Amino acid sequence: MSNSDRICAVTGVGPGNGASISRKFAEEGYRVVMLARSVERLQDLEKQIPNSVSIPTNVGDPEAVRKTFETIRKELGKVSVLVHNAGSGQFKEFLNTSPEDFEQSWRVNALGLFLCGQEAAKDMLELEGGAIVAIGATASWRGGIKTAPFASAKAAQRSLAQSMAKSLGPQNIHVSYVIIDGMINFTPTRANFPDRPDDAFLNPDRIADTVFSLAHQDRTAWTFELDLRPYVERW
Repeated sequence: MSNSDRICAVTGVGPGNGASISRKFAEEGYRVVMLARSVERLQDLEKQIPNSVSIPTNVGDPEAVRKTFETIRKELGKVSVLVHNAGSGQFKEFLNTSPEDFEQSWRVNALGLFLCGQEAAKDMLELEGGAIVAIGATASWRGGIKTAPFASAKAAQRSLAQSMAKSLGPQNIHVSYVIIDGMINFTPTRANFPDRPDDAFLNPDRIADTVFSLAHQDRTAWTFELDLRPYVERW
């Protein structure tokens, strides 16, 4: 199957990683389906990225995800690559975290990967192969004082990805997890750190290059977890 026959679904598409990942796969010949909750943002990106379509979707809603993937199959075909970029960043201390904050973080990060991963895997099993890449964070390794909802959700996401990789790998579906360790170089972040040089931030286009490479590794040397950071980041 050539890239021009393949479909890549990207969740959580907005400025930064989502747009760059969508653009990279589109440039490589994929038909890209961009998923996010913001209709206006998706429509703007669809105009900017050739060979892309957008479907407003709440990835934490089981029925919404099911309908979205049914639409993709009916109108475009089966998904061969899924990039789960959607992430809910609730940065709060334990005692200041509401049940709603905690549940929303879990729904987007963990349940979202579960729902989209199951739907995409159905297609990949019929295609006899595929790739699922989840975009994680260093919070998945450890909890911090102000990351009670976010870190717990990312840790659940990482463990789920491990289970998926071990279950789906023998069926030629490569599941991988990308740890993002650092700040992304796009307007909202740069506005908070105007004096930092460009190379102190993660370039979303270079993240996209790595994601594309992961999705196309030979099965004799698959990567599960890979961490990305600028050279200035302490680790």
